[in-house]
Amino acid sequence: GRNCSLLKEMDVIEKQDEHCYCYVQNRTTHLQYLWSTLQVKVNSREKFRFEPLSGKSNCWNSETVFEFVACAVQIFWKPETCTEIVVSIKQYGEDVCFNIQPFKIEPYTVKVKREMLDGKLLFLFVAGIFLFHFANSLSRSTKFFYLSGIILGVLALLVFVLLTLKRFIPRHSTFWILMSGCWMASLYFIYCFKENMQWLWSEHRNYLLGYFLAVGITSFAICYQQGPLTTELSITLFSWTLQLTAFVLIYCGVTIPQVAYAVIALSLCSKGLCYPLGAACHIARKMKNHFRSKNLVFKYLTEDEYREQGETETIRALEELRSFCRSPEFPSWIAVSKLQSPHRFADFVLGAPHISPAETKAHDEKYGIGSSFLEEQLFETRAQSEQGDPANSIHEDEEQDEEETRTRISFPYATELL
Repeated sequence: GRNCSLLKEMDVIEKQDEHCYCYVQNRTTHLQYLWSTLQVKVNSREKFRFEPLSGKSNCWNSETVFEFVACAVQIFWKPETCTEIVVSIKQYGEDVCFNIQPFKIEPYTVKVKREMLDGKLLFLFVAGIFLFHFANSLSRSTKFFYLSGIILGVLALLVFVLLTLKRFIPRHSTFWILMSGCWMASLYFIYCFKENMQWLWSEHRNYLLGYFLAVGITSFAICYQQGPLTTELSITLFSWTLQLTAFVLIYCGVTIPQVAYAVIALSLCSKGLCYPLGAACHIARKMKNHFRSKNLVFKYLTEDEYREQGETETIRALEELRSFCRSPEFPSWIAVSKLQSPHRFADFVLGAPHISPAETKAHDEKYGIGSSFLEEQLFETRAQSEQGDPANSIHEDEEQDEEETRTRISFPYATELL
């Protein structure tokens, strides 16, 4: 019912007398304004009174709890005087009207500026998405339990005190009535604190820091004394509380309510689709294993390929060992102190063979042609054949002679393998 001036983007108005201003929201929805806000800044050299005006006469007609709290606060809360104030107006929200009442005849300026990307809104939206999807794991975290207790104690001290004294309240009905009153009072104080955050931080910074420190330490001490949640029922209730808080953050983090409702619905569907998706993946794996060929085909190496692969891999491994021993990371002094032949190790690192001529000669004497090892194997085989059946001794001798003949024929190839 007042003759108020309509505010638009990029307006700069200077006046001296008491006047009211209104910003009428644009009803056309544009997604580029999803995280956009309007900043209305009022400043003056002298103090003035900033009075928000509500277009609703009855707070009970509010559509949401937040609108009811805001309406009640505007009725009971009388704003403090100040020389500068900044009002953030959400896009596609309610029409905002306020009255400026200067105490002296001094000009004041009203500036309207659009902020295309409000960092606070984007932070609330991302925090809500993160909190919803990780609510189950966070509800079982001890550190997050203590952090939640500190935040609850600082922002809603009455609720935290009531939860601490729950064991002393015998009747559940009394407890829930008190809880409702504590939450309403906490929301009222949170709204007042949000509106006067700039003024409180500039004028009463020491008291504000003292309150945060004292209440935070006390809340942590009480949570540490009570201990983290242990029963599955309490963990489930805590998880549901985190998810409800996430929905509130998502709703407050966007300027278009329809987008917030769509994101909340998609989040709920993603939680509900985890079980069908898991079942579908399990069925797909079963079908893939069923249609896969069960007859595995193995490729066998020939003797030449086996010998060539062994020589190649041995040479490659020796080169890798030499390069590692030359690197700065190799503890050379510790290795040298534990070696019996440091000179031989140094020659190997510089490129010498890893087997000495003496070792090669000893290997040939033991496993080469005419070695004692082969003679023992031959004589042992003959002795075992002689201890067999006498009637078949002639046939066994003939078979043994044939076996020795085949061994002598293929002996050079076996020597090469050794």
